[in-house]
Amino acid sequence: MRLIDSDSSQLGVVATAEALRLAREKDLDLVEISPHGNPPVCKIMDFGKFKYAQNKKDRESHKKRKAQHLKEVKLKPKIDPHDFLTKSKLVERMVGEGDKVKVMIVFRGREIMYAEHAQKLLDKLAQGVSEHAFIEKPAKLEGKSLIMILSPKGKTSLSAKEGD
Repeated sequence: MRLIDSDSSQLGVVATAEALRLAREKDLDLVEISPHGNPPVCKIMDFGKFKYAQNKKDRESHKKRKAQHLKEVKLKPKIDPHDFLTKSKLVERMVGEGDKVKVMIVFRGREIMYAEHAQKLLDKLAQGVSEHAFIEKPAKLEGKSLIMILSPKGKTSLSAKEGD
């Protein structure tokens, strides 16, 4: 194994027994840093301090991650063109902030007859925000609602990347 001393100096390739002996002499632990290397890399250090540093690094990276939320935007099948433009700008802003957006067209009463028109509205909306988002779940009729889910491009979650 390749051995690194507690002061980060290279000790070269050493047998396991020799590395353990050196670690015991210094009252420290032998920690495997890179198990997949050829030969594997180990370092003489205090294992408790190593675990503390790892946990601290993990907490810092967890703080920097932005949680991705699912936001909803509801439309009617007979929406005014200006209102549609306002809603599409809202969807674009939400996606730009890194959130997933669930776009719903809710049908009341006999409005279900306008399902094809509503599908065209969702396609137009998706095309309008295609620069910033992609369709994670295509439009599907569920009960009395037509639902489509959009995800932001770029910094996305793992499930969003699979849909790309």
